[in-house]
Amino acid sequence: MQAVAALLGAYRAEIGLFVLLIMFVEFVRERYPATVVAVLGACAYAALGLIDEEGLFSVFSNSAPLTIGAMFVLTGALIRTGTINRVADIIMARAEKHPRLAIAEVMLGGTIASAFLNNTPVVVVMIPIIFKLAQVTGVPVKKLMMPVSIVAVLGGCLTLIGTSTNLIVAGIAREQGMTPFGIFDITPYGLAGVIAGLATLVGLSFLLPSDPPAISAEDGGNAQDYLTELVVRQDSDLIGREIGSLGVFGRSVALLALKRGGQIQRGDLDAEELRGGDRLIVRADGTAIMTLRESGRFEMGIAADSAAPASEGTVIEAMVAPSHPSIGERLADIPFLHALRVRIIGINRSRHLPGPDLSETRVRGADRLLIAGSDDAIRSLRDNPNLMGVDISRTRAFRRNKAWIAILSMVAVVLFSALNIISIGLAAIIAIGVILAARCIDGEEAWAAIDGNVLILIFAMLAVGIALEQAGSVALMVGWITPLLKVAPEWSLVFIIYFFALILSELLSNNAVAALLTPITIALAQQLGVDPRPLVIALMIGASACFATPIGYQTNALVHAAGDYRFADFVRIGVPLNLVVGLAVCASLVMLG
Repeated sequence: MQAVAALLGAYRAEIGLFVLLIMFVEFVRERYPATVVAVLGACAYAALGLIDEEGLFSVFSNSAPLTIGAMFVLTGALIRTGTINRVADIIMARAEKHPRLAIAEVMLGGTIASAFLNNTPVVVVMIPIIFKLAQVTGVPVKKLMMPVSIVAVLGGCLTLIGTSTNLIVAGIAREQGMTPFGIFDITPYGLAGVIAGLATLVGLSFLLPSDPPAISAEDGGNAQDYLTELVVRQDSDLIGREIGSLGVFGRSVALLALKRGGQIQRGDLDAEELRGGDRLIVRADGTAIMTLRESGRFEMGIAADSAAPASEGTVIEAMVAPSHPSIGERLADIPFLHALRVRIIGINRSRHLPGPDLSETRVRGADRLLIAGSDDAIRSLRDNPNLMGVDISRTRAFRRNKAWIAILSMVAVVLFSALNIISIGLAAIIAIGVILAARCIDGEEAWAAIDGNVLILIFAMLAVGIALEQAGSVALMVGWITPLLKVAPEWSLVFIIYFFALILSELLSNNAVAALLTPITIALAQQLGVDPRPLVIALMIGASACFATPIGYQTNALVHAAGDYRFADFVRIGVPLNLVVGLAVCASLVMLG
């Protein structure tokens, strides 16, 4: 044991680098998730005594991960109140009237939105919009889907809150004694990258593939859409109104047909006046269905007992078992509908929208049903051996009347931090208190909006960074690099840091690269006697602006799957984008920094 202790004491720095090398190899091999590798690496440093207890637990006092978590919650509140959904509906309405102009508006809007919101939900919301835009304009989906991720990544480089990577670097830099970054301090340099990136994207659009994806959205829908029916009550105040004036149809709720007197009418129905008993056959996602249910404007779905209201009781989700005796039969004839006081308010089928209407849909195995009923009825459904996965629906209605509070809270965070009234982290935490108190989002939903993998990865990599400093590994690496960089012009350091961070981030997690390289970059700047601020900004943007691989950024992975791209598709357009954006950002840092 003494020999081992002596070895650890004599070669602390080298052992620290060896552990880091093993982590790097595991990051690249991807046998374990990046979060697991980072946690195991931090544990290894602690077990070897390369980080003390105080240093290990000090990472939880870093404001960067907490600020990132707070921004996740604020974005979740905008989603929960229907704000982002409403914006998407407006975009879709514009696309119907001015399809070509709508493409430019979507790309510009995605850039701006990603500067202030987490860009992952922004891209998730935009994916079905892109399918619809492609359908309306005739532009191939693959020529639009990848640019969505590109503009979202570029937009994240515009502000300090645009990406979690920016906040991590800023948090570590502040702990290292640097002047804190303001929310718009990186904007001039990020803007140079955005302008260069968008121009390059337009110029190289011919490199984007044009073949159709193997799996595409039908009718502009997505895998979570349900077929449902909105029933006009005999005493409804909607009777006599034109369907087009209802204001409930958009991206999330699409009118498919009108069923009247047993006859189904399709085509242009906007001018059709509603009558009592009319059934509007619609496609809608789960959230829209729950929102319509709470509004009480329509009866929903089908029921054997007309007195079974859709707006009361609990809503559960259930999957039809392959052995169900009603397979191939009409949904209206499914036994539990007649045996229990329940109402089926929606049916979902993978990669296909059933029909022609809810009652006439032929039941298939794996169909997912939304069912509303009393507690007693729900208990009976749980005991039904022909239904699988019976559970309370996690889908919730939008809280649109709270949207203005969520919007003002986000705006206040940006303004207060931009004017240096309070820090970003403190402003975000206070904003969370406001939206929770105002019930914009429930506590359970707020915590579910936080991406735990991201936070754990950040905390673990912060611990790795502290371990490398305490072990002397950072000083050792800087000692190796400094003689090589002393002969390089000072302006070239920005380019070296940027492209080194970029290359690593194309292979590893952006957040891991940011947490690892920030202390090394600051120590290197101090050793060379140069201002670390331009180098830190280069690191921020270089670790985020990754376009050449599907794994380079999480939004790349999203569109890679949705658009059915090949790996080479990203390389073809991503490498030129990496070079042009990098040169633009670095040039602006040299000239303005």
